Amino acid sequence: MKVYSRADEFFSPEEKERLKATIQEVESKTIGEIVVMVVDRSDHYIEAEVVGGILLGSLLSLILSLLFFHSSIWSYVPLSFLFFFPCWLLFKRVEALKRLFIGMRRKEEAVRLRAERVFFEKGLYKTKKNTGVLFFLSLLERKIWVLADRGIYEKMDQETLNRYASEVSKGIRESRACEVLSQAIQGIGVLLSRHFPITPDDTDELPDDVMSEE
Repeated sequence: MKVYSRADEFFSPEEKERLKATIQEVESKTIGEIVVMVVDRSDHYIEAEVVGGILLGSLLSLILSLLFFHSSIWSYVPLSFLFFFPCWLLFKRVEALKRLFIGMRRKEEAVRLRAERVFFEKGLYKTKKNTGVLFFLSLLERKIWVLADRGIYEKMDQETLNRYASEVSKGIRESRACEVLSQAIQGIGVLLSRHFPITPDDTDELPDDVMSEE
């Protein structure tokens, strides 16, 4: 049975077709290849689930101990163990709660590492003249990572790509994800067509559809 994934439904079918058409239009002018991937999360953040479960379980145990057991340590400790497991399951299943216990650096590192893994898993490093570009959207962290192959870094730096990522991130917060992502793809496309123009023997090496996975 297929597991529900928010990433599958982040863009509507119409928006996916719009993004696909934008990618195809851009790739008709360059040998560069653009891939868009959306994932639910870049890591399961087990440590956040455990910490959240411990803190919430301890808080509930403290409240009950104060109300019904005269602040007894002998009631507080076993209640803490008892409440930990349901509280841990709560943080495991409710990602909005889990997010509260994930630090900014931890999220950034997780998204960066997952984007790099996707870059290799989907074969972006195999493109002609190393001109693959990945737009990677991770929903739990609400972060965007734009990653390019080494051929592109000879013509533009990561700072340029980060500006596009920031624009897309802002657009998502404003509920304009498809619009701003299309604009970012077109912006990258202008740079790609300038430095890596289309050639007669060019082929479409990677899928143009928006990809998603758990």
